[in-house]
Amino acid sequence: MLHHRYFAPVLRSSARAFAVLLPLALAACSGGTTGLPGFDSGSESQASSGQTIGNGKVKVGLVLPLSAEGQGGVVGQSLRNAAEMALAEFPNADLTLLVKDDRGTPDGARAAAQEAVSEGAELIIGPLFAPSVQAAGQVARGANRPVIAFSSDSGVASRGIYLLSFPPENDVNRVIAFAAQQGRKSFAALVPETAYGKVVEAAFQQAVAAHGLRVAAIERFGADPNAMRASVGRLMPSLQQADALFVPAAADTMPALGQALQEAGFNPARVKPLGTGVWNDASIARVQAIQGGWFASPDTAGFNAFAGRYQQRFNSAPTRTATLAYDAVSLAAALARTQGSQRFSEAVLTNPSGFAGADGVFRFRADGQVERGLAVLELRGGQIVTINAAPRDLGARSQ
Repeated sequence: MLHHRYFAPVLRSSARAFAVLLPLALAACSGGTTGLPGFDSGSESQASSGQTIGNGKVKVGLVLPLSAEGQGGVVGQSLRNAAEMALAEFPNADLTLLVKDDRGTPDGARAAAQEAVSEGAELIIGPLFAPSVQAAGQVARGANRPVIAFSSDSGVASRGIYLLSFPPENDVNRVIAFAAQQGRKSFAALVPETAYGKVVEAAFQQAVAAHGLRVAAIERFGADPNAMRASVGRLMPSLQQADALFVPAAADTMPALGQALQEAGFNPARVKPLGTGVWNDASIARVQAIQGGWFASPDTAGFNAFAGRYQQRFNSAPTRTATLAYDAVSLAAALARTQGSQRFSEAVLTNPSGFAGADGVFRFRADGQVERGLAVLELRGGQIVTINAAPRDLGARSQ
């Protein structure tokens, strides 16, 4: 018996605009979007390809780092399981998934994409790592096949290479917009000296400027506690002119950074702490210095329901990104059922009405970026509380 209801696509206008409501069922572990892939690649190792899932007429390649060493292989297997689950739960799916192991390397991804295309894949789902997405994307583009990949590095998106992931830019735009609506006008930032930090810092500056607001100061911090204290010390004078502090530190650094803020006299009741989805973690929720802080993240109810069904099916917990494969395969199955020969065309995949998946509503832009409907959550007494629900539709395109 299915654990969700399937809603047929709603067709709108002669342009075939539609919205597919994919199976909604998943809900949150406290992991949020921390540790999302996209800026790195795994280690190389050997593995075979050739497995298929399903027996439908429409062939779709599934390119994942199944034999990559370390966490890459763990995530790859979880994504593969979620893809299998999506196909099993979709009523009469007409798909065959051609499972290909890219070993977590660009060369592996290139070979995997070539295999899938030669075997008749109309769409490539995956890869996971940014360099692999670039390699597979070159093959797919040459064969005029679209890609729905899982990297969160927006730099590898392009026309026909769509990223179904949790891009940090979405988190930043949502939380800054909400803070602006709540009357915050002057924003400071304390960002990590990492690849992630560079991305969110740029997004922060753009989002504040887009709302006509002020950047009071930006400081960067390193992983060493002494470096953190020095960065906080340099920032504190500027906080006299700020009413919000953007501090997108993950679970491995936020407790120490919070301690440095407390020691420096930071007052979260006066300067509102703001974060991203990396805050969706139980250890961060307990950090005193950022209590009352706001951050944006997918609504957690969807992931929790998905995780329960996954646990029952595979006797293990899914990684947080497993829903990406579930949604990608569910979307492919829905489009194969309803959109005929145009099922994976650019016009269909970039329909502005978007789609609803396990982590809420999303849509692809023509440049390959994804826009997601996110909730705003608050750290309150060591708990994470939703204070502004994720939208049920995405409205007009921002660009």
